[in-house]
Amino acid sequence: MRSSTPSRYAGLPVGMIVLVVIAILLVWFGTLDARHLLKPDEGRYAEISREMFASGDWVTIRYNALKYFEKPPFHLWVTTLAYEAFGVGDWQARLCVALSGILGLGVTVLAATRWFGARAGLLAGLALLAAPMWSIAGHFNSLDMTLSGALACVLACMMLAQHPEATPAARRGWMLACWVAMGVAILTKGLVGIALPGLALVVYTLITRDLGLWRRLHLVSGIVAMLVVTVPWFWLISSRNPEFPHFFFIHEHWERYTSTVHARKGTPLYFVPLLLLGFLPWLGLTPRMWTAVRERAGAERGAGGKPFQPALMALVWAVAIFVFFSLSGSKLPGYIVPIFPALAMLAGVALDDITERSWQRQINALMVLAVAGLLATPYVATLDRPSNPNEVFRTFAVYTGVAFAVLLGGTILARKLLQSRGLFPSITAGALAMFLTCTIGLMGHEVMGRRASGVDLVPAIRAVLKDDMPLYGVRVLDHTLPFYLGHTLTMVEEPDELEFGVQQAPDQWIPTLDQFIARWRDGQPALGIMDPGLYAELSARQVPMHVVARDSRRVVVSNFSPSGAPAPAGTPEPKPAS
Repeated sequence: MRSSTPSRYAGLPVGMIVLVVIAILLVWFGTLDARHLLKPDEGRYAEISREMFASGDWVTIRYNALKYFEKPPFHLWVTTLAYEAFGVGDWQARLCVALSGILGLGVTVLAATRWFGARAGLLAGLALLAAPMWSIAGHFNSLDMTLSGALACVLACMMLAQHPEATPAARRGWMLACWVAMGVAILTKGLVGIALPGLALVVYTLITRDLGLWRRLHLVSGIVAMLVVTVPWFWLISSRNPEFPHFFFIHEHWERYTSTVHARKGTPLYFVPLLLLGFLPWLGLTPRMWTAVRERAGAERGAGGKPFQPALMALVWAVAIFVFFSLSGSKLPGYIVPIFPALAMLAGVALDDITERSWQRQINALMVLAVAGLLATPYVATLDRPSNPNEVFRTFAVYTGVAFAVLLGGTILARKLLQSRGLFPSITAGALAMFLTCTIGLMGHEVMGRRASGVDLVPAIRAVLKDDMPLYGVRVLDHTLPFYLGHTLTMVEEPDELEFGVQQAPDQWIPTLDQFIARWRDGQPALGIMDPGLYAELSARQVPMHVVARDSRRVVVSNFSPSGAPAPAGTPEPKPAS
């Protein structure tokens, strides 16, 4: 058995730990502004929050001025607060996920330390930091990391409340914090915020037959706390929008899980490669992680006489969530991010018990990965795609080369530290090298992401776009340009994911292309965004258009000459931008 005895705190290099934590925070938060927003998630949630910021309406969620009820508002509220405090921008849009990732990492360290000891707790934090899925999700503006941070708090607070040395007051406090975190999870992504923890608890008690655990959850006061967090917004939005409950609870929950209504299909094995890649540096620890569960690492006799098994709880948490989403009819990569804090706890226990010889094998595996990445870099430089020409891949290859060189250098340093300083500094070096490798690779994606965002078109568009001028999305919902322009779209013919919104406000979109052309010709100055194929089609129909800006993905046109001259009857196909 393990416990947080003083001996397990002895010998930790406190000065080095402080410096490492400071360096991690600087890299974690300092790289939020290194990339422009990607479609669809990053641009969508940044723009929804911008519209919330501009309108002052924090209850009814809108996207391109249309009702958008797919998700609750917590993530959007935090992002809007970031806009209020620091202005509208890319890093402000990612601040919520960055805070969620660090919070999830912190509570994971806290819970692992309480049950398995300080060294295992710190190693669990390093394992989570170096897990590619966690570090990337922590810098990608979507709801998945915000949900994962909240669920990490649910797991950690529940585990802290179950420690036998916790006083009744501490147990009650930790469980109330657990229920509040569950409420935040519900306000982030809906009923999965309670369904996933509930599923894990049910499976755990079925395995252990520890029904006494449920008596220690403070169900009555906890449910009240959760309702205090969640009910006000759900009541307000339902009272203002009677159509909300059916769409949100039936369409976005039941139909989304049981069908492929959102066309996000995948086999039951969809998440397996994502799990392997997302936890890549620690896959070799799997046998030791299983040993920790089998030997009931950290287990202490609970207040009710049954031993609470934190390692088993961590495993059940990860497996239950993984299976839940594997069986869903709707699948996206970020869905399984909540499993990684639990896996990191088990990895921390495994690393705490690892021998020098075994860790040497882990280092060698990372070194092979680094060398393979370096060897693949020249191939990356030869790629060529219509949306990203070879010059883009050549630049990206520089980033990948640097990233894998950092990993190789980190593994060499880890080998030297293993010989001179021991296991803990060596593991720290290896984990930080993997974290930096992921960070550099993600930063390098800007060479492609900038082109996809359309931000380079913004100056030309802003030169002619006025605040009261319609900006049409003609058969296309551009997720990033509206944010960078600070201007909403009016959808034409294809509502895309705004179908529910246009059903509620049919006068705020144009359902057919012919109606759009008629309005386009009516003399009111307007701009339109379309793909190059539709531009060619409309040009052939002699629709008057002046090209304001274009790239390989989109053409932005006006129905007036930017210089003020009358628009011609038709516009020839322009030459592609250089």
